[in-house]
Amino acid sequence: MEHSMRLVSAAFVLVLLFAATDGTNGVEARSNSGKVAKERTCEAASGKFKGLCFSSTNCKNTCKMEKFTGGECQGFRRRCMCNKKC
Repeated sequence: MEHSMRLVSAAFVLVLLFAATDGTNGVEARSNSGKVAKERTCEAASGKFKGLCFSSTNCKNTCKMEKFTGGECQGFRRRCMCNKKC
């Protein structure tokens, strides 16, 4: 019985993990012809943002000065991550 409970618990954790990450790397967009086109988004840590990132607006403005299209605060370490279309 104990072995089957461990197996059920492990399966439940895996299901939660897969549900939390959908596996997509970009945004879906439709072209004029109706075909689905995928836009890839590249992400990099800001080189000029200093300290912990609590304001995504400040992060976005710093990223724009670094020639990115936007940015947001992410992760446990609260880093400013810049993004742009690849």
